[in-house]
Amino acid sequence: MSVEERVFIAGAGPVGMVAAANLVRQGVPVTVFEACDALSTESRASTFHPSTLDMLDDLGVVRPLIADGLVAPLFQYRTRDGILATYDFAAIKDMTRHPYRLQSEQFKLTRIILDKIKNEPGFEIVFGQQVAGLEQTDESVTVTLEDGKGTTTSRTGKWLIGADGASSNVRRALGIEFEGFTWPERFLVVSTPFDFYQHIPGLVSVSYVADPEQWYFLLQIPNMWRVMFPIAPELSDEAALTADYAQACLRRVVPDAGPFDVLHTTLYRVHQRVAKSYRKGRAFLAGDAAHINNPLGGMGMNGGIHDAVNLTERLVAAWQGSSAAADLDRYDLQRRQVTVEYVQTQTIQNKKNLEAKTAEERDRFREQMAKISADPSATRDYLMRVSMFASLKRAAELG
Repeated sequence: MSVEERVFIAGAGPVGMVAAANLVRQGVPVTVFEACDALSTESRASTFHPSTLDMLDDLGVVRPLIADGLVAPLFQYRTRDGILATYDFAAIKDMTRHPYRLQSEQFKLTRIILDKIKNEPGFEIVFGQQVAGLEQTDESVTVTLEDGKGTTTSRTGKWLIGADGASSNVRRALGIEFEGFTWPERFLVVSTPFDFYQHIPGLVSVSYVADPEQWYFLLQIPNMWRVMFPIAPELSDEAALTADYAQACLRRVVPDAGPFDVLHTTLYRVHQRVAKSYRKGRAFLAGDAAHINNPLGGMGMNGGIHDAVNLTERLVAAWQGSSAAADLDRYDLQRRQVTVEYVQTQTIQNKKNLEAKTAEERDRFREQMAKISADPSATRDYLMRVSMFASLKRAAELG
C-alpha cells in the first residue's frame, strides 16, 4: 500500500480539529477520521481559558467563538453563607490578549474550525469512519478503519494523532496504559434558564460553592446556567436522573424558588487518569485520549488544545525538515509532565476544597482564599495557575 504524504487524526472533537487547523495552515496535509456521521452536538466542555483563547486567536478562529459565547472576566469561591473570594483576570492582562474565561460549548469551536479550513488544500475530513486499529513501520502508520456496518478499510500515512476521546481506540491499539483512578461520586449537570442573579447576591457567572454535604458549581453559558452537583455512590443512576431529584438539587441552591425549568440533565462518572506515554513510534495521544480529570477548573479540554498546539508545531518542524524527528519526544516529556504536575493536581485539589468535611479543612480553605485575594502578587500567581499559563511556562522549562 502506498504511503500518503499526510498526517492522520482520529477524532473531530476540539482537540482533533485544532490539530488539523494548525497543521493545514502551515502546509501539512491532514485527514481527520470521525466515527460519527457529523460533528458532535454535545455540550460537554464549555470553558476556554485566556491561554487557550490566545492560541485559538493565532489560528484565526477566536472572534466568532467570542461573538457566540459569554465573556467571564470574574470567577469566585463561595459558601452558602456568602463570598469567600472573587478573582478578576484583569490582574494578568499583561500576559494575554484575552483576560477572561469564555463560556461557550465546545461544539461551536469545531464548527467554526471546519468552516474555516474545509476548502483548504490538503484538508480532508471523513465522517462515519473510526480508527479501530493500527500498524507501524519506521516510516509510516497504517490505520484500520471501520464504518459501523462491518466494513473495514485501511490507509497509510506518515503520522497519526489519537484525539479519539477517553475510550481511545488508538491508545488501546498502542497498548498504552491509562493510569489513575475513578471517583466514587458521579457528577450531575442540570441545565436551566433560571435567573440565579436575582436570588444570589454578588453572584458572578463562574461560581464554585463549597459545602460539606453537597457542593455545587454554577456556570453561565449563553441563555442558560449549567449547575453541577456530586452524586453519592449509593444513589442509583435512575434516581439521580429523575425530575424530582433535579428539582431538589436546585432547591439547595435557591431554597425559596421553584419549580425550575430544567432543559437537560447529564450524569457521568469522573476519572483522573493519564496515559503512561503520549507517544509510541509515529503515533501520538492528545486530549482525553491522553488524560482525563474532573471538570472543576475547566482544564480538560483546554489542556487537550494545548497538547494539540504543542504537538503540531513539532510535527510541522519535522515535516519541513527544520528539526530532528527526535524532537517529537519532547511532546511526551512536556505535555505529560505538566498534566501530572498541574492539571491533575489542581483539579483534585479543587474538588477537595469544595467538599472539605472537617472544620479544620474548611478553615484552611477560607484562610487560603483570603490570603490570596488580599495579596496582589499571590493573586497574580494564582490566576497564572488557573488560566494555565503556569503549566505552559513549566512545559517550556522542561526543554
